[in-house]
Amino acid sequence: MTVEKRDLSEVRRLVVKVGTSSITHDTGRLNLSQLEKLARQLTDLYNQGLEVVLVSSGAIGAGVGKLGLTRRPRTIPEKQAVAAIGQGLLLHMYEKFFSEYGMTVGQVLLTGEDFADRRRFLNARNTLLALLQMGVIPVINENDTIAVDEIKLGDNDNLAALVAGLMDADLLILLSDIDGLYTGNPKIDEGARLIHHVTEITPEIENLAGGVGTERGTGGMATKIHAARMAMHSGMVTVIARAGEDDVLRRILAGEMVGTAFWPSVRLRNKKRWIAYGSAVQGQIHVDQGAARAMMENGKSLLPSGVTGVEGEFGIGNSVRVLFENREIARGIVNYSALEVDAIKGLHTGEIARVLGYKDFDEIIHRNNLVLDI
Repeated sequence: MTVEKRDLSEVRRLVVKVGTSSITHDTGRLNLSQLEKLARQLTDLYNQGLEVVLVSSGAIGAGVGKLGLTRRPRTIPEKQAVAAIGQGLLLHMYEKFFSEYGMTVGQVLLTGEDFADRRRFLNARNTLLALLQMGVIPVINENDTIAVDEIKLGDNDNLAALVAGLMDADLLILLSDIDGLYTGNPKIDEGARLIHHVTEITPEIENLAGGVGTERGTGGMATKIHAARMAMHSGMVTVIARAGEDDVLRRILAGEMVGTAFWPSVRLRNKKRWIAYGSAVQGQIHVDQGAARAMMENGKSLLPSGVTGVEGEFGIGNSVRVLFENREIARGIVNYSALEVDAIKGLHTGEIARVLGYKDFDEIIHRNNLVLDI
């Protein structure tokens, strides 16, 4: 894509994520200047008529600074305790700065379960939409004080993409301490150049993502690429940019070539977005080449004849990964349990009733409940 200016004039609702390293100093303490600038910019966007949601990291970082710790906690209990201290401090500072510009904020803490359970997913959506209707800017963070590995979202880049999809946002902005995606590591490669536009996340793009984040944050470019992929599947534009850029949000909305923009090519419907990124995966189904081709090239359902193996314990209505040669090619909601799928794998649909004693469905996963290219 060779354009000199981006057209974001149709954006009406946006989600902005800011990372820990962007709102804290090297000491771990909060960077009040950055918080003030962020509050001013977001309020100004609201004053222009836009609906704004903020996903903010920094609770653990703020707690580390408050306690004077020399490093981030490493165990789950330590992280939860430090987050409990830092979350209140972080929100207090946001309330202070936003109130100076006449803006009200409301805190929303989420975990993976809020996206995995369909009812909680819809409740979260309704709550956030109600806050926007009230003229409030939601400030969202993962609920680190109760989240454990089984329900953690992993990183707030991931959380921001899930929230953006949940709310049918038009634009996702990921602010960090990096300018965007480069052709190489700019710290060691003098010839590395900033990539302004990405229309498809290829293996080459993923390889450019590099490693993990900083000492103060958990995410790196790899998590941002994954978040951008989620947002692209939701039909929205994603921009990765440096939080320290002057008026970065205004400039992005004005179409300036700031950071890296990821442009969507397909839009999944709300249910399929939930299947792909919100639902809790309970197991895996392995398929042969014929089934993989039928699904990926022809948009077909997954039938028993193409199944070669089953992993995990899942029931009817659970989400599973579909693997071909140990690579995930799809994700979907199953019509049969793991034991049933194992019993009928490799069989034609006409043999299901003979083996199980009944046949409720011809398909293991119907194409309407199947999402490709996760």
